[in-house]
Amino acid sequence: MTTPLAPARDRIVVGLSGGVDSAVAALCLKREGWDVHGLFMSNWDEDDAYCTTAADFQDARRSSEVLGIPLHRVSFAAEYRERVFAAFLAEQRAGRTPNPDVACNREIKFGICLEYARRLGAGSFATGHYARRLETPTGVELHKARDLAKDQSYFLHSIERTALVTSRFPLGELRKAEVRALARAAGLPVHDKPDSTGICFIGERPFRDFLAGWLRPEPGPIETPEGERLGEHRGVAFYTLGQRGGLEIGGRAGHEEQPWYVAAKDARRNALVVVQGHDHPLLQSSGLLTAPAHWLVEPPSGEIRCQVKLRYRQADQHASVVVLADGRLQARFEHHQRAVTPGQSCVLYDGDRCLGGAVIDATEAASECTLSAHETA
Repeated sequence: MTTPLAPARDRIVVGLSGGVDSAVAALCLKREGWDVHGLFMSNWDEDDAYCTTAADFQDARRSSEVLGIPLHRVSFAAEYRERVFAAFLAEQRAGRTPNPDVACNREIKFGICLEYARRLGAGSFATGHYARRLETPTGVELHKARDLAKDQSYFLHSIERTALVTSRFPLGELRKAEVRALARAAGLPVHDKPDSTGICFIGERPFRDFLAGWLRPEPGPIETPEGERLGEHRGVAFYTLGQRGGLEIGGRAGHEEQPWYVAAKDARRNALVVVQGHDHPLLQSSGLLTAPAHWLVEPPSGEIRCQVKLRYRQADQHASVVVLADGRLQARFEHHQRAVTPGQSCVLYDGDRCLGGAVIDATEAASECTLSAHETA
């Protein structure tokens, strides 16, 4: 157990992941005059060829030595499995496609990790996320990063507003090329380390292979919308809407030689519905319904016009959003959207300002204009 350090008003803890972004975040804060402490957190305790925790810690340690800052190490693996991974598996079993990185930011990095930083005597907590935190007359706001190609506000939309107040994002005004240049000039050993990709606990391994170790296969039919059986799937949990690869049905007599795409999951019948054509009407949605929303601003009432992002790296889409009496959101898109996926997040923006967001529960088919339950979304 770590002994709490004496509080210092200008002390800040930086989550050091072993990558270049968090190292430069610490560098920027040190140059601003903060009393910087690094914190390396382990969120996954599986020791295999895909887990990079040991190597990442050594990179974080070497960076902290160059920076001349203390480095603390803590494991939140138990909390991660309870608060993030368990929910991830439950959603997968239900045939939905969750985003564990959103949950990790809310529950771990800006939840228990923020509390841990306070135990280390820090009044603030910083990360290498590409996002901006702005102080305005109406309170602290979350805004997109200057480098829109790297913006990560999508993943931060569900953190508590109180956490946003004491958090810092030093890279928000920088572009990735500038970050690497700063790291190189400062002699940081991670200046050319490749960016990590994929979900943290999966690493670079194939997603379906990882999932197979945790979920029991439940084979069922792969069908056309008309009910023609084309093959057999491993279990609806192993597929996501809009998916093209991995169906193993190839060409079929009576059908054109075109790729097949997952258009719907019928969890009740354990069936996977597929269509041909990247822009098939059954892949299009005119709207959606969400779970109760989380707001980073004062919750609006009634209908608002805003932009929505339905997946990371998607361009903002104009929409009309109604806040229902129970806190859920009902959105209508200005233009039909492809492969809107229950379990993913619908994040709301007013220009660069992130308003909040919610988990997608159901979609409205563009061809039918009726809300469908997530089991067949």
